[in-house]
Amino acid sequence: MFEMRGDELRRAMADDRERMRIVALETAVLTHGLPYPINIQCMRNMCEAVREAGAIPAPIGIVEGRLIVGLDDSEIERLGAEESGALKLSSRDLAFAMSTKACGGTTVAGPLAVIRLAGGIRVFATGGIGGVHRGWRESLDVSADLNELAKTRCCVVCSGAKSILDVCATLEALETRGIPVVGYRTCLFPQFYFEGDSEVRVPHRVEEVAVVARLCETHWDGLESQTSVVLANSVPAEDGVPQSEIDNAIDSALRNADEAGVKGAALTPFLLEAVAAETEGRALRANLALLESNARLAGKVAVCLRGER
Repeated sequence: MFEMRGDELRRAMADDRERMRIVALETAVLTHGLPYPINIQCMRNMCEAVREAGAIPAPIGIVEGRLIVGLDDSEIERLGAEESGALKLSSRDLAFAMSTKACGGTTVAGPLAVIRLAGGIRVFATGGIGGVHRGWRESLDVSADLNELAKTRCCVVCSGAKSILDVCATLEALETRGIPVVGYRTCLFPQFYFEGDSEVRVPHRVEEVAVVARLCETHWDGLESQTSVVLANSVPAEDGVPQSEIDNAIDSALRNADEAGVKGAALTPFLLEAVAAETEGRALRANLALLESNARLAGKVAVCLRGER
């Protein structure tokens, strides 16, 4: 059902220990999250950050109906092209894209579904996970990411949840599903563009990557849990945007979305673009920085899981 790109990835998948060095990457950031041509360079930078850590990057997307683990550079360029027409693919959308021979970039839920199918990939890097949207009581808008996290053995390295969400409700939903949330060198739950709110804290904090690896092994092998481990990594301090500025930008973006009738799958990219514009590009720079930082940390976790500590 899926294709592995490149000899390196195929060899790694054939070896139980080497498979641990693979880091899955989402590609909705390539097709919907960032403007062209910054999106393509960002994906290349994420892959390079994984490699610098000693791991193997594997961007996951669909090209002409082919589900590919480890998109090559030409496929990254194709999906990231300005007029690519690529779809935004959650786990529910994979079968449609494959059966209609479409092209698409995967959100968090999409790669997690593929990771279960592939077996043995244990680390995934993204920007921020989806979760419970603001106003969820009226709209019931809750990301499929949460359900996929609840049934996939994977360490998901992210800068918390996107600031546009109801972050407190998202944390509660993660707890309900038994998904550990661990702060990497932070006590706060990161909120994408900034380190986090002092009132919203993570249950646990770790200082070293080796501890993250032991925690994951204990969670999956010792306790036989099937859920992901969310490793929350704050945006680099020098690239973050003040919380007050982000809050004002999100409020403005939400009003504009409501007036324009934007909802569902189109809401997140609309809000991210609006926040970037409202902050005169500072939110975009933070987004790029955290994506690369998360990819690098994910690479380090993968190397540790392989046994190199």
